[in-house]
Amino acid sequence: MSYLKIDRVCKSFTKGTRSTEVLSDVRLTIGKGEFVSIIGHSGCGKSTLLNLIAGLTQVTSGGILLEGREVNAPGPDRAVVFQNHSLLPWLTVYDNVRLAVTKVFGATKSRAERHDWIMQNLDLVQMTHAADKRPGEISGGMRQRVGIARALAMEPKILLLDEPFGALDALTRAHLQDAVMDIHARLQNTMIMITHDVDEAVLLADRIVMMTNGPAATIGEVLEVPLTRPRDRIALASDPAYLRARESVLRFLHERHRFVEAAE
Repeated sequence: MSYLKIDRVCKSFTKGTRSTEVLSDVRLTIGKGEFVSIIGHSGCGKSTLLNLIAGLTQVTSGGILLEGREVNAPGPDRAVVFQNHSLLPWLTVYDNVRLAVTKVFGATKSRAERHDWIMQNLDLVQMTHAADKRPGEISGGMRQRVGIARALAMEPKILLLDEPFGALDALTRAHLQDAVMDIHARLQNTMIMITHDVDEAVLLADRIVMMTNGPAATIGEVLEVPLTRPRDRIALASDPAYLRARESVLRFLHERHRFVEAAE
C-alpha cells in the first residue's frame, strides 16, 4: 500500500453559473520518507493540489488517501509551511511553536515534555538563540525557520511546503534549502514542496512532478532524480546526472511555455 495516494483527483471552482476545472485526473503515489517537488507554470494548480492534500480544500471527484485513510479535512498529520510564515507577531518565537505543540500534545505530554519538544524543534532549525524574540525582531529567513519548526513540532506524517523560500534573497534561500535537506536526512520524513525554481527542485527532490498548464491541469511527467544523498550544491554544479535532470525539467517547462504562446 502506498503511503500517500492521489487517485483520479479533479478539482473545479464554481462562481455563479460558471465552473472552472483547475485539476483533471491527477494520479500520483508517494512513498514514506520521499521528498517530492511539484513544479509548473503559474496557474497550473500546484498550490490547489497542495491544499487538497492538506485538506484545506475538498476534491470535486476522486480521492486522496494517507495510509489508507481518506483525506477530507485539515489535520496535524499534514503540516503546511506557506511562503508567508504566518507567525503571530505579538508572540515570541517560543510561544508561536508552543501554540502548535499544546494543540497537538496538550493531553499526551507533560508541561516539561512539551517544553523539551519545543526546544528540540527550535534546535533542529537552529533558532534556540531567538526563542524569546518576536517575529518583528528577526529576519525573514529566521521567521521561515520558525515556521518550519512549528510545523515539525506537530510531528506530521507529511510536511507540505508551498514555495516557502520564494520571498527570500538568494543566499538566505540557499541556507534554508541546506537546512531542509539536513532535516529530511535526520528525520526521514515525507516532504512535498511546491516550487518555481528548477535548481531547487533538482537539488532537494527524489522525484519532480511536472504539471501541465491550466485550466484542467494534470501531471505531465514525473522525473526520478538519480542523485545520492547527502547532496552538496557545489559538487552538483558540474555533476552530469544533475545537469541532465535540470535539462529535462527546463525542456518540459519550455515546451509548456510554447503551448501558452501558441494559444494567445
